[in-house]
Amino acid sequence: MIIYVASSWRNQLQPEIVEELRKLGHTVYDFKNPPGRTGFSWSEVDENWKKWDVETYKAALENSVAQAGFDSDFNAMKAADACVLVLPCGRSAHTEAGWMAGKGKKVYVFMQQLEEAELMYKIYDGILTSGDQLRDIFAQR
Repeated sequence: MIIYVASSWRNQLQPEIVEELRKLGHTVYDFKNPPGRTGFSWSEVDENWKKWDVETYKAALENSVAQAGFDSDFNAMKAADACVLVLPCGRSAHTEAGWMAGKGKKVYVFMQQLEEAELMYKIYDGILTSGDQLRDIFAQR
């Protein structure tokens, strides 16, 4: 199975989830370490990216570095059979998981503690709260 792990750069659990799924024999896309390149960061486009206005942000989306980062992630999303959304995470990861669910791919939310209740997680295939549950779901695939 090809699995896309969606999360945040700040999520310290993300590398463990990637490794655990690989141990189960799956091909796993790691946005922090994509094949043949480094993970995308807005600071590669502009070191002052946190000071952008909306128009500067829109223009930066067309930058070749941003396009390469997008292409890497989006191609991996298209190739994946399933997604694991590792919480906590932000808008991009939620957008990725929502797109994948909309394409009929399996999506599981992995959360070890509740930060905030979210009704719309019901659209996904399940909420996993432990490594054992993750292994149970993905060992049988």
